[in-house]
This record gives sequence, C-alpha cells and structure tokens, in this order.
Amino acid sequence: MKFFIPVLSLFVCLVSSLAQEVDEGSNDIRRAPNFEAETLSGNYVSLDEYIGEGPVLLTFWATWCTPCIAELKHYNEFYNKYKSQGLKIVAISTDSEKTINKVKPFIRSNKYDFTVLLDPNSNIARTYYVQTVPFTFLINRDGEIVYSHSGYMKGDEKITEDKIKGLLSTN
Repeated sequence: MKFFIPVLSLFVCLVSSLAQEVDEGSNDIRRAPNFEAETLSGNYVSLDEYIGEGPVLLTFWATWCTPCIAELKHYNEFYNKYKSQGLKIVAISTDSEKTINKVKPFIRSNKYDFTVLLDPNSNIARTYYVQTVPFTFLINRDGEIVYSHSGYMKGDEKITEDKIKGLLSTN
C-alpha cells in the first residue's frame, strides 16, 4: 500500500499534465506534431502535406462511435462548403484491427469526400494525447493547433464551423 499511493500520485500528475496539452477549447497555440499514416487506398501521407494552404480540421473517430458518426456528417458538409477556400479535413480512424475492415465501406456508403487515414494501433492518437473519440483539432496554415475539442453534442458543430470561418478569414 505504501508503494501504491506514490505511484498513483505520479500517475495522476502525469495524466493531468497531458490533459493540459489538449485543453478543450484552448487558445494556446502549439505546433501540430507531424505523422505519416495509410489512406484507404493504401498510400501513405503525412500531415505536413496538408499544412500551408488553409486550415486543417484533424479529427479522430471510429466506426463504432455514435457521436463520431453524427459529427462526421457535419464535417463533410463543412468540407464541401469550404474546400474551395482551402479547408482540408483529415479524419483519422482509430478502429482496431478487429473493426478496421468496416472503415472503407462506411466512408464509401456515406460518400465522404475528405481524407481518411488509418491508425489501428492508436499511435497517432497517442501522439496527440487523444483519450476518447471523437476528438477534433483545428490547425492553422502555419501548422499550429489553435483549437481542440473532445466529444460531440448537438450544437458543437456550430462552434467548430465558426472557428473554421475565423481561420479562413485570416488567409
């Protein structure tokens, strides 16, 4: 028991410090870590390929996540509405090896036009300190995270769209 309490305290401090890194709705600016991931067609792309022309909405999701599915519908609308102004959307599936085979049919059946990447081992999610899905980041054209949000409730999409419009107006 004497050993357990210090270890638990250390764990709580570590988790608290990580949570501060992705403080929901934070205006703290930090560089978005680059990564490389596989697309649904089997090619590999890096985040840096999407940085520069306009804002990037980076979202972590899974096929089994009901709030993720609701949120992705809005993100597809945003993509079609703002892609001509430079908006990029990169949706990273955190589906495991057991459910990853559902990602491609799900994306095709919903006719989503944005980029979808695979992260079956959650390596990218860990890099971004994502503990739950959905989790969204907005990255400006300089590659800085300017907004993050965990979870999804009806109405959250309006806040995200306002943030997108703000970034588009600064381009």
